[in-house]
Amino acid sequence: MNRNLIILAMIVFIDMAGIGLIMPVMPSLIQGLTGEGIDRAAEYGGWLLFSYALMQFLFAPVIGGLSDRFGRRPVLLITLAVLGVDYAVMAWAPTLAWLFFGRIVSGIMGASWAAANSCIADSIEPDKRGAAFGLLGGAGATGFVIGPAIGGVIGQYGDRLPFFAAMLMCFLGVVLGLAWFKESLPEEKRRRFDLFRANPFGSIIQMSKVPLVIGLLCAIFFMQLASQSQIAVWAYYGTASFGWSPLVIGITIAFYGLLLAFAQGFLSGWSIRRFGAVRTASVSLCFAVPSFLILAFAPNTAVVVAGMIIGSLAGMCFPAMQQLMTQRIPENAQGELQGSIASMISLTSIPGPPIMTGVFAVYADATGLFLPGAPFVLSAVLMVVAVAILTTTLHRHARA
Repeated sequence: MNRNLIILAMIVFIDMAGIGLIMPVMPSLIQGLTGEGIDRAAEYGGWLLFSYALMQFLFAPVIGGLSDRFGRRPVLLITLAVLGVDYAVMAWAPTLAWLFFGRIVSGIMGASWAAANSCIADSIEPDKRGAAFGLLGGAGATGFVIGPAIGGVIGQYGDRLPFFAAMLMCFLGVVLGLAWFKESLPEEKRRRFDLFRANPFGSIIQMSKVPLVIGLLCAIFFMQLASQSQIAVWAYYGTASFGWSPLVIGITIAFYGLLLAFAQGFLSGWSIRRFGAVRTASVSLCFAVPSFLILAFAPNTAVVVAGMIIGSLAGMCFPAMQQLMTQRIPENAQGELQGSIASMISLTSIPGPPIMTGVFAVYADATGLFLPGAPFVLSAVLMVVAVAILTTTLHRHARA
C-alpha cells in the first residue's frame, strides 16, 4: 500500500478522534456554562454546530483551492496545527461565548479534509479510488471509535479534559505529517488560486457543468441533512430517552464509528470491485431509511444498537460516489471538487443542527407528546428524497 496513504489515514484518524473526544461531554459542559436543562442545552448545542458548519461551508472551497495552488501537505498540516491550538482555547473557555468562538475557528480549520481527499485523487488510479476513499473514511470512522470512548472515560473526571486530549492528538498528527507525509500534487499540476471559484457558490457552479457530479452533490445534500439528527441530538437523545451517562454516550458513538470504519474501510472496496460503484452506491444508501425509523421508536438501547448496525451499511455509498465524481473532474481541479463536496456537507450543517435540536426540544420537554427520537423520523423522510435523487442521477448519467 502507498505509504503516503497510510500516513494520510493516520492524520485523518487523529483529526477525527480529536473531534470525537469532545462529543460525550458537550451536554454536561453546556449545562454547566448556562445552568439550563437538557432541552435548552440541546438547542445551544445545535447553534454551536451551526457556527461550526457555517465556517466549514464558507472556507472548504478556500482550503481546497489553496491546496490546488500550494500543495496538499502545507495546507493539511497548518490547519491541523491551528485546530490543536483551538482545542486549547475551548478547554479554557470560561463562558459560552468563548466556546462559540472556539467552534468557529474549528469550523474553518476543519475544512482541511478537502485537501486530504484530494491526495487520493492525486495519486490513486481512477478505478481504485473508491477503495482508497473508503480507507480514508474508515480511518476517520475509527477515530470516532477511539475518540468518544476516551472522551467518555476521561470526561467523567472533568468536562475540560477531553479538549486537552484532542489538542494533543492534533499536535501528534502534525508531527507525523512533518516526518513522513510527502506532497502528492506536483508543481506542474497546480493551478492559480481564483477567489471567484474559491467560494462555496463559485465552486458548486463549476461542478454544475458536469451533470453526474451536480446530481450526486444534490443527493449528498439530502443525505447529510438527514444525518444531522445523529450529529446534533445523539447525546441529548440518549440522555433523555435512556438516561445514558457520558461513558455510555461515548461507547455508543465509538461502536457506530467501528461499524462505519468496517463498512467504509473494508466493505465498500470489496463491494465496488464485486458489484461496481454504481450498484454499491444505489443499494447501500437504502439501508439508511429503516435505520432512522428504528432509532426513532427504539424502546431500549439494544434496539438502538440494531438500528445502528443496519444504518452503518449505508456508509458504503459515499466512497462509491466519490470514485464516480473524481473520474469526471480534471486532475488540477480535484481540490476544488473536494471543496465542493465539503461545502455541500457543511451547507446542510447550517440549518440542520438548529432544526434537529429544535424538533428534539419540542418532543423532549415536559408537555405534549414525549418522543425524543422525533428528529430521526424527519431524517428518514429526507433520506427517501436522497435515495430518489441518487438513483435517478445514476440511471441517467452513470455507467453500471
